[in-house]
Amino acid sequence: TSTKAAVITFQKHMGLTANGVVGLQTWRWLLWHYERPSFNQTTLCDYSVGNGPANWGIGSAIGQLEGAAATVAAAGYGRVAVGDVGFEHGGNIPGHVTHEVGLDVDIRPIRKDERQCSWGTNWRYSTYDRTATRALIRAIRAAAPGHVKLIYFNDPVLIEQGLVRPYAGHDDHLHIRYCVTGFADPNYRC
Repeated sequence: TSTKAAVITFQKHMGLTANGVVGLQTWRWLLWHYERPSFNQTTLCDYSVGNGPANWGIGSAIGQLEGAAATVAAAGYGRVAVGDVGFEHGGNIPGHVTHEVGLDVDIRPIRKDERQCSWGTNWRYSTYDRTATRALIRAIRAAAPGHVKLIYFNDPVLIEQGLVRPYAGHDDHLHIRYCVTGFADPNYRC
């Protein structure tokens, strides 16, 4: 009885037919449910700039991001500043073509003064720390082996090293696209 009640509550929360039966659609949402990062004073901070509570992502992507942030903080580069990910149940985010399925994450590059939670930087600025940002990118890939589809960032040195891809408008933030085996949209399938 309590399990059925929990399933019904979850189904209502996700906008599914609330019948207490874990069919294919409910199972998919249980596996690919959205979570928020655990913002804290050591590893992760939020730098949202206008989209409010758009920090929700698929649980695996958020877990992998949190693991990478712990590695970066332990290396002495400060916290990872997270911008838009997605809304709690997905959907359009103003100013983004992507960020609709919880697998696209914007993060700021690391600053030399480690104040990326308060202020952004650009790969062209003297405040930008390429070494730390390289370590961040490697930590992201190491925390999610085989589950990072791409990283957009316009630093030509990191592009030449094969760590990121160029994309217009990505001078001041990294755009990470995680992927999931079997995902319906091939843009997010590993």
